[in-house]
Amino acid sequence: MIRKLKSGKYRLYSRKKNLKTGKRRNLGTFNSRKAAQAHERAVQYFKGRG
Repeated sequence: MIRKLKSGKYRLYSRKKNLKTGKRRNLGTFNSRKAAQAHERAVQYFKGRG
């Protein structure tokens, strides 16, 4: 899940919420949406292998 920040950067959040806190985990902040999407694909790739 990618959200645009006030600073103009993009932040990648986990898809599922943490049951304890009710928030999504921050998976990184990127200068462009394209970079965030590329990292999201990498995260999904490694998640599938574990």
